[in-house]
Amino acid sequence: MNDAGSPVLKSAAWSVVGKPRPHESAELHVLGQATYTDDIPEVQGTLHGALGLSAKPHAMIVSMDLAPVRASRGVVAVYTADDIPGTNDCGPIVHDDPIFANGIVMYVGQPLFIVVADTHDNARRAARLAKVTYDELPAILTPQAAKAAQSYVLPPMHLARGDYQAAFERAPHSVKGELYVGGQEQFYLEGQIAYAIPKENKGMLVQCSTQHPSEMQHVVAHALGVPSHNIVVECRRMGGGFGGKESQSALWCAASSIAANHLKRPVKLRADRDDDMLVTGKRHCFYYEYEVGYDDNGKIVAAKVDMVSRAGYSADLSGPVATRAVCHFDNTYYLSDVDIRAACGKTNTQSNTAFRGFGGPQGAIAIEYVIDEIARNLGRDPLDIRRINFYGKTDNNVTPYGQVVVDNVIHELVAELEASSEYRARRKAVAAFNASSPVLKKGLALTPVKFGIAFNVTHLNQAGALVHVYVDGSIIVNHGGTEMGQGINTKVMQVVAHELGVDLSHVRATATDTSKVSNTSATAASTGADLNGKAAQDAARQIRERLAAYAVKLYGGDVADVRFAADTVFVNGHEEPFPILVQKAYLARVQLWSDGFYATPGLHWDPKTMNGHPFSYYAYGAAVSEVVVDTLTGEWKLLRADALYDAGRSLNPAIDIGQVEGAFIQGMGWLTTEQLWWNDGGKLMTHAPSTYKIPGVSDCPEDFRVRLFDNGNVEDSIHRSKAVGEPPLLLPFSVFFAIRDAVSSVGGHKVNPPLNAPATSEEILKSIAAVEAALQSAV
Repeated sequence: MNDAGSPVLKSAAWSVVGKPRPHESAELHVLGQATYTDDIPEVQGTLHGALGLSAKPHAMIVSMDLAPVRASRGVVAVYTADDIPGTNDCGPIVHDDPIFANGIVMYVGQPLFIVVADTHDNARRAARLAKVTYDELPAILTPQAAKAAQSYVLPPMHLARGDYQAAFERAPHSVKGELYVGGQEQFYLEGQIAYAIPKENKGMLVQCSTQHPSEMQHVVAHALGVPSHNIVVECRRMGGGFGGKESQSALWCAASSIAANHLKRPVKLRADRDDDMLVTGKRHCFYYEYEVGYDDNGKIVAAKVDMVSRAGYSADLSGPVATRAVCHFDNTYYLSDVDIRAACGKTNTQSNTAFRGFGGPQGAIAIEYVIDEIARNLGRDPLDIRRINFYGKTDNNVTPYGQVVVDNVIHELVAELEASSEYRARRKAVAAFNASSPVLKKGLALTPVKFGIAFNVTHLNQAGALVHVYVDGSIIVNHGGTEMGQGINTKVMQVVAHELGVDLSHVRATATDTSKVSNTSATAASTGADLNGKAAQDAARQIRERLAAYAVKLYGGDVADVRFAADTVFVNGHEEPFPILVQKAYLARVQLWSDGFYATPGLHWDPKTMNGHPFSYYAYGAAVSEVVVDTLTGEWKLLRADALYDAGRSLNPAIDIGQVEGAFIQGMGWLTTEQLWWNDGGKLMTHAPSTYKIPGVSDCPEDFRVRLFDNGNVEDSIHRSKAVGEPPLLLPFSVFFAIRDAVSSVGGHKVNPPLNAPATSEEILKSIAAVEAALQSAV
């Protein structure tokens, strides 16, 4: 048949990808039936662990009396660094991160030992009974203090292009200043947890909440002094990760495994929220010193920034985070002559780690702060200054680190958002409101995003998958990515279903398991669906090709003309239900399973010169936010937010829009309410929901408009889609700068408000006071 109603022609339009499908575990989530690590039925004889923590930020351990711990109710054993059979280390890159402190403590909350008892409550109570004597040492607590002391966990980084100094001296205008942007607690709903179950012949099964099962496998193997093949790590799902379970789940996996190995009994180590927040690292806070030269039109001609982060006591992932900050300082702007420096300050605080955005937000917010100041100095709309500095299409399109921007859509995307959000009309309305409102002030801002997609470390950009087709035509897929609520399993299942031409209901995803797919990379850097989707597609394609060849053998025709769609195989005018062909293929001994592999092509990076092609492509976006600020109290409210995000050819628009919404609110929390505070003794005092303010439902805008930008990826990504995990977290820059715009209106937009993040009510009031003081001194 050649008419338009032909089944073969209909099959060509059939698709599983690109459709808004529910999360594969949505029903389980709603019903409370989704199994997380703590929900796994406990094996008989399971014991429970708790960690004993340091009370000092920097000190030598003079003595540690654990007799009261051992004598406590229900306690079975206590283990310290001396009881580790292998290596006392859980550092992901630099081996400077002990599992248990040995002779010296480096922050308040550092684990000293693990106590194992019959119940979680008994273990936790016992852990508080240790009598530790310390000889205190000087402590460094802030990135500013670390810079002053030249205290770093890694050598500082430097990226230069052109002649910054000469360009700066020629610039007719300049702006100089400082900025502080605080860190952020990941605050995943499910805390850190590991359940170690001894197996025969020195084996260990570790069921845990982690973004990086292979890293957990390596850490546990090294801690126990056994080969990696003795250790199996499994993770079905996490109740959130946000980077906090990329490297820092290692401590919990190692500690529980050490105890289980000694006792030959299962040990579960589940952190209470307070302990979790005291022990684990956060998003890096950054301190900036900047100076930028610009011309009469607001075009930047020279830019210099010196960034120092609070790395904490060990390197962890601070190096890659700083690298990404350096590579995202440009954001959407062409910077001809630059001098970018970044240092990882060594402080006596938790070792900071990955967090959604991984340094990208910290790098980009600095240039946005500068653009905001330039606009105010020139009396121009910040959007106009942003446009003047945007990357070009054919020229001014090379980043400071040498990568050509070949897929620049920021001009079109911003233009579309400007129109749909009615930005210009609302800007006039805000000015009119402020002119007649002495106490309440409104602010409006539009900010853009350009975010590079790939791991900084090239070899991590690889993934594997296994796909099995069973005799009844049902399909199971296992891949190296981990599900933390972001929908990676749903997207990979869609890819496999599409490749084999079956409905999504016929595909199931299994738990991530190091014994099935080995040597996996972390589910991070927004690459989860990109890498694992491609690997699963590769595996499914091999099965499809085998089935196509077998179908041609049965019914004739050309393999290239065989179509798989709508649960049917179309071959040489014949329609065979997919399960029937599978059954026949099995009887004919056709292989119905396959492994798949993918490595992102074209990536390279020289960490010494900080030059190369580190990203596969860029994801773009922009957002407009309107706020109202009470200038007497510092309280504020987000009235409306419009976001437009470039997800390429979205694999699943429903999931992607949900990710944009979630990232926006999470990023808004980082920049406005989520304040980390350490006291003079180095203790983190914001270590519980009672003292640490994440956004709630009431903080979300009543008018929240999120759309996806229509734009296929120029790179051969999975179905030309783009990553959506991290880039949208930069969209709420618009909230921060809308608040700054409202504060600026207090002084008639004649003074640049010194506003640090998070822009808490106290910080807003300080900024308002500074504006008023500047006005008075100018009179």
